[in-house]
Amino acid sequence: MLRATRASSASSACEGAARVEQLPAFLNVSRSAKGLRWQSRLADQRIAEAMAQRHELPEILCRVLAGRNVPLEEAEGFLNPTLRTLMPQPTAFRDMEKGAERLAAAIRSGEKIGIISDYDVDGVSSAALMLRFLHAVGSDARVHIPDRLTEGYGPSEAAVRTLAGEGTKLLLTLDCGVLSHDPLAHAAGLGMEAIIVDHHQAGAELPQAHAVINPNRQDDLSGQGHLCAAGVAMILIAATNRILRQQGHYGDGRAEPNMLQWLELVALATVCDVVPLKGLNRAYVTQGLKIMARRENLGLAALADVAGLKRRPDVYALGFMLGPRLNAAGRIGHADEALALLMAGDKGEAAQLARNLDELNRKRQAIELRAVDEAVAMAELELGKESKPAVILAAASGWHPGVVGLVAARLKERFRRPAFALAINDKTGVAVGSGRSVTGVDLGSAVRAALEAGLLSKGGGHAMAAGLTVDKARLADLRQFLGERLSAAVEAARDEALLVDGALTATAANLDFIELLDQAGPYGSAHPSPLFVFPAHRVIYADAAGSDHVRCTVVASDGTRLKAIAFRAMGTPLGELLLSERQMPLHIAGRLVADEWGAKRVPCLQIEDAAPLS
Repeated sequence: MLRATRASSASSACEGAARVEQLPAFLNVSRSAKGLRWQSRLADQRIAEAMAQRHELPEILCRVLAGRNVPLEEAEGFLNPTLRTLMPQPTAFRDMEKGAERLAAAIRSGEKIGIISDYDVDGVSSAALMLRFLHAVGSDARVHIPDRLTEGYGPSEAAVRTLAGEGTKLLLTLDCGVLSHDPLAHAAGLGMEAIIVDHHQAGAELPQAHAVINPNRQDDLSGQGHLCAAGVAMILIAATNRILRQQGHYGDGRAEPNMLQWLELVALATVCDVVPLKGLNRAYVTQGLKIMARRENLGLAALADVAGLKRRPDVYALGFMLGPRLNAAGRIGHADEALALLMAGDKGEAAQLARNLDELNRKRQAIELRAVDEAVAMAELELGKESKPAVILAAASGWHPGVVGLVAARLKERFRRPAFALAINDKTGVAVGSGRSVTGVDLGSAVRAALEAGLLSKGGGHAMAAGLTVDKARLADLRQFLGERLSAAVEAARDEALLVDGALTATAANLDFIELLDQAGPYGSAHPSPLFVFPAHRVIYADAAGSDHVRCTVVASDGTRLKAIAFRAMGTPLGELLLSERQMPLHIAGRLVADEWGAKRVPCLQIEDAAPLS
């Protein structure tokens, strides 16, 4: 069973809140502690009733499915996603067969292969996935992961020259490359052919490469644009393996690899890259979690141990326990250490690498918190002005470039509007940063427009996240440009509601109910975990937990108590309401999870919002 996740809670501004028609407010909550209007996610209960009758499923489960637009006839398949039914044919992708044939030829002829990947979890997992496949089929590759601070994102001409000097003939770019025109032209000039495996939005003109495999290139009709890079790489590997089999590569002592064993890497990347958990992604994660539970990858097993993961891995564990520790290497260290962990073949080596990553993550957390405090103060100053900015843009010279994306996400969550955080290098006069958006505001297109307008030296991304590089002297111009371009979309996005799946009491919040809801999981991006309102419950205990959370106990009218926590609520109106209200009951909205408490699993409510009774 999978459980509802904090990942869904943390991204609720994107998924739990949405612009909707003005239907009646749920429990008459028109303005909550977060300033949101509450509304039922499912407008027509008859859809859930019909689904329950046709498939003989519990009605509450069908209510969850119907509220997430699962078609009536697809409910059974949705609850049991399999690779057999959801894996697309390689021919559905532009250049997939072409790339597989070239990779198979390189493997068969013993050509030297070079890999350049991104430094985040998706990029590192893609590199580990490709390396494990190449090792299994009798080949190898030299992997280069750029240093975030000195090289930046994607292939560079220097990295390309280094690989060429080592004899590389086939270059693979994983989770990067689709915008790297100059470096890949340089690679071609040095006699290398390239296969790009990416999922980021591509321009009309593609880089010079033998194959550009990207479901988000403009002429790709696969309909698989929701995949992360590791998900695309898995299909390339499957296609390459099929060609190798047809060419008689296996036999004479070489066994065909079981590719299912690597699904844990794809699941890890899928969750940590926050791509929509729909279609093939659901099968990747569902099946990958089963593989991960076997603890066959020594590195992931060691990382789970240092993270204190004592239960079967779930989406929460991937997104908030394993992922941040792997990402810490690329943020404030070097991602080579994360790749080494995923490739570790010795328990002692894996344990040491896991401890190193855990320590890096602790340092990252401290660095992030200091930057967040400063960024919040900057944002509050700007929002306190009469003319409130549509987009928050916070920049400082003391911030570590490796945490600006996390800072932007915290700003976006707190102020419910698009936000950028940029680290300024005073020596070069250049600011590097990341942005995070809210539903309905396309940040990636705005950044590309700023790049085309000459405001940026680098920039790209997708609707919900983007990265950029800008001269410090152009920050004011950039702030004005983004505000003018996005103000209408931001204003429209404010007409949003918190979508709830129904009302419950603490009495009904038991493990059996949570396990029933988990049948519709895994929950995450584009498939948010069920959110219920607990009407007229009182907070009988509340206190700070960690640096910025609020832990509390809520009680129903019959005296049933329920543990609860509101993540990142300290210093917010929600946190203040929970900490101060002891007498009057509140309507409390949240997600139920099964929490580990000592040796027991107990229900816990992850509070998303609250409101006084009207």
